[in-house]
Amino acid sequence: MTVPRRPATMADVAARAQVALSTVSRALNGRPGVSPAQAERIRAVARELHYAVSPAASGLVTGRSGAVGVLLPHIDQWFHSTALAGLEDALRGSGLDVLLYRAESAAERAAFFQSLPFRRRVDALVVIAVSLTAEESSALSGHGVPVVAVSSRIPGAPFVGIDDGAGAAGAVRHLTNLGHRRIAVIRSTNATGSFGSASTSRFAGFRQAMEERKLPVPPEYVVSAPWGMEGGSEAMAALLSSADIPTAVFTESDEVAIGALRTLRRSNLVAGRDISVMGFDNHSMADLMDLSTVAQPVREQGRIGGQMALEAMETGSVEQPVTVLPTRLIVRGTTAAPGAE
Repeated sequence: MTVPRRPATMADVAARAQVALSTVSRALNGRPGVSPAQAERIRAVARELHYAVSPAASGLVTGRSGAVGVLLPHIDQWFHSTALAGLEDALRGSGLDVLLYRAESAAERAAFFQSLPFRRRVDALVVIAVSLTAEESSALSGHGVPVVAVSSRIPGAPFVGIDDGAGAAGAVRHLTNLGHRRIAVIRSTNATGSFGSASTSRFAGFRQAMEERKLPVPPEYVVSAPWGMEGGSEAMAALLSSADIPTAVFTESDEVAIGALRTLRRSNLVAGRDISVMGFDNHSMADLMDLSTVAQPVREQGRIGGQMALEAMETGSVEQPVTVLPTRLIVRGTTAAPGAE
């Protein structure tokens, strides 16, 4: 009877290579502190022994969990899944696992900040598009875990995102350059019923551009609804009931804009002819809907956020802690001059 051979361990590799366990861990995980020649010799020994890196064993030596946590409000929405794909681009090949923490509802969010489940489970936490209160931001600090913010700022944390206000102002200037003077805005609330940082900045950019052209913004031209297509549909219906219907509408996201377009279709109105509609994000459906929008590099934000997390894990800091990526105005068929045929 043949007795199966015991799988090789990291200790076996260290003994054969005559180096410390920590040196083997650094070499096999691609971490600094080992010369290229020594790292290659250790990898050769590992191949000879048919040793595969065990995250658990590596963690015992390095004190690391071998995982990166991600806090986000949604998993199945376009922006968040696209940013998450970019994060995975950066982490691919690092040997790190990704643990997702969802804070979609107010209850889920409260539970997360009460228990802080990421402690001792991850080596870094990436927060994607979650606008935190001062108390929530404070709760994330002091646990020895680097925090990186993607598309929403956290005091003291490395940040990657866009200038939401500048992007919104550029979108509104596009509408005013076409000749629009009666321009409404659809604001978006989150699951807690409040306005997130992106909404606040985009509304500020809308106001700025309107003030530049000395254009009034009547209260009935500022409509708020829950973020998403249903909210956009309801908000557009409210605008169509105004005594003086706007000639153009700026929305704070493409998904809201798509909902607004649905209401126009059901009202036998044509976007770009009867009312211009402007979105924000360049959602994957924007081109199909012929939606004018402000494009932002979502996947790139996730990728840079992942790189920042890796850098913070290795060095304890991020050399370039703030990265603001450019937006781009994309003009399609939903915007045109007032009364355009």
